[in-house]
Amino acid sequence: MNVYDTHFDSNEWFVLSGLFIGAVLVVLLPKRFRAKNAIVYYTCGLYTGLFFDHSLGLEPIDLYDVDDSSAYEWTDFLSYVSYGCVSYIFFYVYDRIGVRPSRIAVYVLVWALLSTGMEWLAVQAHVFHYRLGYRLAYSFLIYLIVHSCWLALFHWCEKIAGERPRRHPG
Repeated sequence: MNVYDTHFDSNEWFVLSGLFIGAVLVVLLPKRFRAKNAIVYYTCGLYTGLFFDHSLGLEPIDLYDVDDSSAYEWTDFLSYVSYGCVSYIFFYVYDRIGVRPSRIAVYVLVWALLSTGMEWLAVQAHVFHYRLGYRLAYSFLIYLIVHSCWLALFHWCEKIAGERPRRHPG
């Protein structure tokens, strides 16, 4: 087991402040989705974080550790909750601004860059500890795929739930 730190410091503050900001935004944003859809959109981030941290960050692959050690910690759980806030905001903004089909790739690229930037900040705050040659560029590729899948899910959920038709600005 790798231990990087044993104090309450930058990584815990980073996770707590990210969760606080994300939760405040989710609560304060005007309601836009049916409750069942909102739960799905929130759960996307939670599940994605769990999936990648537990597939890439644990044995046998073990490309990175999260927080103070390679053991599961309470701040790991809080990270997953904050990922839920991020995914909800991703879906909210997408629906709110009415991204045209011709601009979906740009939307995905912008969010992949934002996500990579946030991960870079998390690395600086010692939330992530890369191992075995893992690089931030790999995460960027993962974000491109994840955000594309999220949009496919959004359109599928909208279609099967009979949600309002997409409105495009202008």
